[in-house]
Amino acid sequence: MTTEISHISVQYSKTIGRGEQFGPGFNYPVYVARGKEGIMYVLCRGSEFRPEGVRVTVCTTDEEYISTFARGINYQGPHEFNMEDGSLVWPTSIALDSQENLFISDEWLNRISSFSKDGDFLGKWEEKTGSGDGELDRPSGMAFDADDNLFIVDSNNHRVQKFSKDGKFLAKFGSYGIGDGEFNMPWGITIDSHGDIFIADWRNDRIQKFGSDDKFLMKFGASGSGEGEFDRPTGVAVDMDGVIYVADWLNNRL
Repeated sequence: MTTEISHISVQYSKTIGRGEQFGPGFNYPVYVARGKEGIMYVLCRGSEFRPEGVRVTVCTTDEEYISTFARGINYQGPHEFNMEDGSLVWPTSIALDSQENLFISDEWLNRISSFSKDGDFLGKWEEKTGSGDGELDRPSGMAFDADDNLFIVDSNNHRVQKFSKDGKFLAKFGSYGIGDGEFNMPWGITIDSHGDIFIADWRNDRIQKFGSDDKFLMKFGASGSGEGEFDRPTGVAVDMDGVIYVADWLNNRL
């Protein structure tokens, strides 16, 4: 396979937000999801052991602060903590369904929590830690398809699982390895306008593409720091023109 390298010029626009443990701001932001009408949902990973700590900040691209929701846990010592519905510990990703409800993965709790776009807690999937169908071990990236099915990257199980948005297991693909369709601690995911699925295969330093039928289509990337090479890619996105963007973590670049 031949990979054509092209350079894309981008222009700085603005900076939004400031560091805040509570109130309008961000505390170790790890993910952002775009909603309708310029709304942004920013997932923060700091203050996990403070029940008042901000977990999701809602703002606009015009820098208007709207609200915060979800909280950390009340830590009282080793193995002693109180956790309310909607609490998050190590959140990793946000996915928005067709109604703009938010689904948040938590790699410490190994569960998925859901909220309305107004921040109301809707529910959480039953915690099932393991490697069986429907069980999770460090869930990371998530994405909805056009039918509101939720694809979850199940990182420590080296696979992707497909669920209905009420948590019913539907299908899975991938296993541990370096071959086509195999993963080594995958992390990020996106689904393009054609329904094709792109996975950031973290420890294999590559991106893999699958069809809407979950079948392997292609891969690109290799270990290194040269053009078209990756060092632990964490995120992947595809724009309306089909251009693929990869967050190249240890190379500190896009």
